[in-house]
Amino acid sequence: MAGDDAAGGPPTRPDERLLNLVIALVNTSAAMTKQQVRSGVHGYDGAPSTEAFERMFERDKDTLRALGVPIVTVEGSGHSDEVGYRIDNEAYALPPVDLTPAELGVVSLAAQLWSDKTLRTDMSRAMTKLAAAGAADAAGDAVAGLTPRLRAAGDAYGPLLEAVSERRVATFRYRAANTGRVRVRTVEPWRIAARGGAWYVVGHDRDREATRVFRLSRIDGRVRVGPEAGAFTIPDRVDVDAALGAHVGSERTAHLAVVPERAPVLRARAVEPAGAVPRAPQGRDVVTVRFRSLTALADEVAGYGAAVLVLEPAELRAEVRRRLTAAAGLDRAPGATGGTDGAGGPEVRHG
Repeated sequence: MAGDDAAGGPPTRPDERLLNLVIALVNTSAAMTKQQVRSGVHGYDGAPSTEAFERMFERDKDTLRALGVPIVTVEGSGHSDEVGYRIDNEAYALPPVDLTPAELGVVSLAAQLWSDKTLRTDMSRAMTKLAAAGAADAAGDAVAGLTPRLRAAGDAYGPLLEAVSERRVATFRYRAANTGRVRVRTVEPWRIAARGGAWYVVGHDRDREATRVFRLSRIDGRVRVGPEAGAFTIPDRVDVDAALGAHVGSERTAHLAVVPERAPVLRARAVEPAGAVPRAPQGRDVVTVRFRSLTALADEVAGYGAAVLVLEPAELRAEVRRRLTAAAGLDRAPGATGGTDGAGGPEVRHG
């Protein structure tokens, strides 16, 4: 099981070596001697000497025990006096997971944030295992209509998350929102956060010597992460809300005309209007909600189709109409079928 270390390739990362050791000690039938660890666990086979291996192994054992991994020592028996090591599986195993339907629903809701390719497979496997414990149907009822509306983080998320966790400098091409100009930015990333339906990274822009916020969807191409870990220090307090405030936008109010008993999520967010409200068409209720991201609310309202009409503001109404018109245009593609308004496409009215 010799790895890249022994072959002269890059050394195994410490966290990878620790994980390899845990896997080996969990799955050993009795116990593993030091010699078996050195020859059979990837990451130790590249130790240049026995003394170096001994230091590495002792340090890793101490680290795992400090993390709560119960490594036990097994005295040699029979013809062998050599000490072995294993993990006490009974002490290491988690107790049975017993979630109420509401708790399972909240976990399911959180998992939907990762519906893009970044962590989709891991989330799907985890939810399948939790659902096998029961209460899956009731969990769906507990959070019906509350699916988080958050765009996929995209390919930039993984490298930037690595850069934040290991404090590595990140370099990428970024398209400015106001000019559309693309420039290379060199950033010390501090935090990644989601606001208003989009992902952002907050950090120190080395070129401008100031704190800056970058929207992940405006990163052009791949993110390059520097080779040096610990290249910068993240401030003890990073005010993400303050940094993102100007980018997400100030809070505004929208007045919506909603069909009775429809759009329960919007109704749950309704607030009392501060002043006069526009009159709704007959047979509809006026629902007033606050929002920061015009794009996110337009996506949400468009999802309700004709059940929700925008009364104010006009720019929100225009954004929703644009989305519905684009969706209706799909039916006009060659080979599409369905009802039309006589002009080759379905009729769409909003507001």
